[in-house]
Amino acid sequence: MRSSVIVRLLLAVPLLFMSPLLLASSSWDMTPGVTDISSQVFHLHRTILYVCIAIGLGVFGMMFWSILHHRKSKGAVAAHFHESTMVEIIWTVIPFIILIGMAIPATRVLVAMNDTSDSSMTVRVTGSQWKWNYEYLTYDDDKSVGVSFYSVLSTPREQYERQGKGFGAGNLPDFKAHPNYLLEVDKPLVIPSGQKIRFLITADDVIHAWWVPDFALKRDAVPGFVNEIWVDVPVGKEGIYRGRCAELCGKDHAFMPIVVEVKTKADFKQWLAGAKVQAEADAKAAAASVDYKYPSLDVAMKEGEAVYVARCAACHQVSGAGLPPMFPALKGSKIAVEKAHLQDHINIILNGKNAMPAWKAILTPREMAAVTTYERNAWGNATGDLVQPSEFAK
Repeated sequence: MRSSVIVRLLLAVPLLFMSPLLLASSSWDMTPGVTDISSQVFHLHRTILYVCIAIGLGVFGMMFWSILHHRKSKGAVAAHFHESTMVEIIWTVIPFIILIGMAIPATRVLVAMNDTSDSSMTVRVTGSQWKWNYEYLTYDDDKSVGVSFYSVLSTPREQYERQGKGFGAGNLPDFKAHPNYLLEVDKPLVIPSGQKIRFLITADDVIHAWWVPDFALKRDAVPGFVNEIWVDVPVGKEGIYRGRCAELCGKDHAFMPIVVEVKTKADFKQWLAGAKVQAEADAKAAAASVDYKYPSLDVAMKEGEAVYVARCAACHQVSGAGLPPMFPALKGSKIAVEKAHLQDHINIILNGKNAMPAWKAILTPREMAAVTTYERNAWGNATGDLVQPSEFAK
């Protein structure tokens, strides 16, 4: 009886080690990706997996064989030996050879992943709570592209926080109708296929991580440091690729997606030309917004609410209650209520403070004036202050 149980256990052991092989062909396996580097990473993963399976089969096979053939019911008598030089050499040399055999292909892939030389384009990627800034620095012979924008989650906040109409308790969005739920942005990063793209990864507040599984790209974005990585998407693999921040960067970490649109070289040049024209138009509009004058408090409040919900509510909350002490409340706060602190309020929005970014690099004077007016008159603050865009040009 005892022998039959042992035999069954031995027969079950191969099944335990077959499970990784079955998983390797399932959706739970590592993403094969679309680039040459992602293919190398995937095959390295498979190679190391098979080595681990072989080690497991060898070790556990020997262990169960020993249990079966040296059990008490067969009258086995344990041998007594100590300090076997040969055994110590074997269990030192064999693992050393295995590790070297695994390290050589791993090192080869790591070196290739970090070789950013001979790139056609350089893009600076800056993470901040909770959005990505993409700045095109160079492209081919153009050493000053001049295109920069923020990429922000486009899913409405009231939807994923279930605060709006129709999002009561237990009423979640239809995920089948939204296969890319929480993975859509207002402006995707656009790159050309068939060219090596170099990314400079950094952050301006806390540690983030830029991760696109289909490219086998993942690099930490650390404030004060610049990390490098690259991608070369083959021609014929154009399309939309998605990722997300892979570092726990704060309360809205789950709402910081990455969307990369890969175009053909010709289509990308056309897009880049249009982006340059739009950048110039946006700069002119921002400059012209200084001269705009809000005709009434209601107009400023309506525009300010839209800016606040899109840019500020993640930290200070839709209710203005904030998340003290990291994100202070604006509702009833001195800086948003007292007349004497109006200029301080303006300066903080312009230049930022602590984790709060300098909005002058992101918003137009008109948008900053609108959101300041909103913060000073919402949630019962009711100061009556109508802040004009000209206040943000001083």
